[in-house]
Amino acid sequence: MTWIEALLLGVLQGITEFLPVSSSGHLVIGKELLGIETQGASLEVLLHAATVLSIITVFWKEIVMLLRACLKFRYSGETHYVLMLIISMLPVLVVGIFFKPQIEALFGSGLALVGSMLLVTAALLLLGQILSLRGGAVRNGGVSVGRGGAVRNGSVSVGRGGAYGMTGEGASSMTVKDAFVMGVAQAVAVLPGLSRSGATISTGLLLGKDRGSVATFSFLMVLVPILGEAFLDLAKGGFHPQASGIPVWSLLIGFIAAYLTGLAACRWMVALVKKAKLWGFAIYCALAGSFCLLYYFLR
Repeated sequence: MTWIEALLLGVLQGITEFLPVSSSGHLVIGKELLGIETQGASLEVLLHAATVLSIITVFWKEIVMLLRACLKFRYSGETHYVLMLIISMLPVLVVGIFFKPQIEALFGSGLALVGSMLLVTAALLLLGQILSLRGGAVRNGGVSVGRGGAVRNGSVSVGRGGAYGMTGEGASSMTVKDAFVMGVAQAVAVLPGLSRSGATISTGLLLGKDRGSVATFSFLMVLVPILGEAFLDLAKGGFHPQASGIPVWSLLIGFIAAYLTGLAACRWMVALVKKAKLWGFAIYCALAGSFCLLYYFLR
């Protein structure tokens, strides 16, 4: 892999990570079109880790707020939110421990699987849009004022203690069932082409949650699993050129490109996902999935 190819894949990862269109699927598409072959899933893990670091950089104040609340050893809306995040990570942890070789093999399965899963993603997003419309005007942009003067726009808290539904009623509204079911959706979405954010956001809407707080929860629940996977790969030497088949400089350039692109796109993309109609993403995934299948069968 050349440094230019790594740069292109890094930029692709940085843009698609924050949209419900499957960044892993787009990496497979990009590698296929560029004629790139890699060993295992080290490249995908590294680029995902880069965009996870961009999320941490953008939301570091909110993340520090949650950590400080936990260190007070007092159960509150913030500590409840952290606990729900931990519960949501358990299903993908089980998948990573027991099915890692099978998952890595799927990333080399080509465009047939990716195309099929993109069509599934399109169906999930259409379902999410229908559920979002049924949620009512208040959920989709209504403004309400809760106790203590906290203003919520689309159920995203802007009151004391932070924003993005991590405090107050926005934090405590997530139940153990909600977190676990969204975690199962995230675990299933390890399949390339099946959008993780699309699956978790649609699942959250199915559970009756508003899109604003669900979108934030969806982005945060991936932090520890991806960074943990990257750390394990690093400890095992998975990023070494002999193991990955990719030069160190190419990996580094891809990582930096994904991080910087993700840093620039993160806030804008999160706001877009919260406000935009999901059917637009559904149409894109349907077209991309159809392209993958046609390319696979006609080439």
